[in-house]
Amino acid sequence: MANKLTPREKDYSKWYNEIVVKADLAENSSVRGCMTIKPYGYAIWEKMQAELDKMFKATGHENAYFPLFVPKSLFEAEERNAEGFAKECAVVTHYRLKNKENKPGKLEVDPNAKLEEELVVRPTSEAVIWNTYKSWIQSYRDLPILINQWANVVRWEMRTRLFLRTTEFLWQEGHTAHSSKEEALDEAKLMNQVYADFVENFMAIPVIQGTKTSSERFAGAEETYCIEALMQDGKALQAGTSHFLGQNFAKAFDVKFASESGALEHVWATSWGVSTRLIGALIMTHSDDNGLVLPPNLAPFQVIIIPIYKNEEQRKQISYLAEKIKLSLEAKNIRVKYDNRDKFKPGYKFNEYELKGVPLRISIGPKDLNKGSVEIARRDTLSKTIISQSNLVSYIENNIKKIQKSLFDRAKSFQDQKITLVDNFVDFKKILHQKGGFIYAHWDGTESTEQAIKKHTKATIRCIPLNAKEEDGKCVYSGKNSKRRVLFAKSY
Repeated sequence: MANKLTPREKDYSKWYNEIVVKADLAENSSVRGCMTIKPYGYAIWEKMQAELDKMFKATGHENAYFPLFVPKSLFEAEERNAEGFAKECAVVTHYRLKNKENKPGKLEVDPNAKLEEELVVRPTSEAVIWNTYKSWIQSYRDLPILINQWANVVRWEMRTRLFLRTTEFLWQEGHTAHSSKEEALDEAKLMNQVYADFVENFMAIPVIQGTKTSSERFAGAEETYCIEALMQDGKALQAGTSHFLGQNFAKAFDVKFASESGALEHVWATSWGVSTRLIGALIMTHSDDNGLVLPPNLAPFQVIIIPIYKNEEQRKQISYLAEKIKLSLEAKNIRVKYDNRDKFKPGYKFNEYELKGVPLRISIGPKDLNKGSVEIARRDTLSKTIISQSNLVSYIENNIKKIQKSLFDRAKSFQDQKITLVDNFVDFKKILHQKGGFIYAHWDGTESTEQAIKKHTKATIRCIPLNAKEEDGKCVYSGKNSKRRVLFAKSY
């Protein structure tokens, strides 16, 4: 089983698509723009879900579930949100099919089954949730409401790409309600930090936190906080967003509460979310020309054990040792798989798990039984080491930590090398074309300049970094006065 991936340097897009398919993560479905997530890919998403769910609950949030369908009138209630998503909406107009010309198996829409009100298949859930919150909230005692839901959403994309942009995708969306502006702002910032911590500590991907410009904000938000990551091809990827919604949705759905003084006030809101797009980020940050590279914290299994034998007696002896090693590692909460399939040769399995990015591989052959050792291969460095069986568990424990740190450090070093300070538009275009990555440059704060730069270069303002210091300068495009630099990049 030769991996034979297209090299990244030759065709990055093709390389990415080949990894998704050959590593058994996902495939295109029979529905245009939609994907089937295969068990191995879904196992990675389940690990993400589990870790994020712990973090959400540790910060006081609870899970709930809301309808997939949103009545059109509710969707239209918050005008900016409706306008922002209008072109991506799928709409249900009828509830039944009927036989066409009484021919079995030939179906058409039944014109007599038209819905009284059209239903939007949720592209996001603010409308249906805030209509629900209206009946949940009467007093300040009912606040805050801290709700998250794990769900699917539909956005009718014209150009799709597995994990990165599909018509239907999986995500989580948090929706919270508060009694004050300050509390809602703190919530939006907190959840953006939760995302940053998760992506850096579990996915081993360094991110830059910031806020979006007014033209890049979530439709209906007063402020959008975000985390931006840099992929190996020098393009940015928005890895998560957290929105301060002000009182926009509360006013649209007339959600008020009686304050401690007895006055009626509109509720303050946030929403925040990440999606299966994170799997795309994982692939494009760490993987190489041999396939997927997974950080141990998110790998479905962290260690794969592969036996090498020539006869039944050797198989039994090696299997006994392999099962013993498996149990000793599992006792340390290390996720292990023993591949004892006898229909595939060791070489095939080596290639398979290298392609799937399993962090550590243990090989056990007849000589290892005699010597009391095993061979261990690291996926991230492709290095091999002979380790005594007595030191195996501690070696695996240490290397799981080393690999996790090494992947983050490597990605952080790459990101640092790809951040360039630029002070004029000639250099801006040159760096963007030749080097790529993030460009840190002054901007005059106007949408017209932002759009002009996008038109000329396809680069957008990824964020206004939270740690950006005030610094007098001249806009890289217009030459007008600027108070700080912002982060530009081409993006996914």
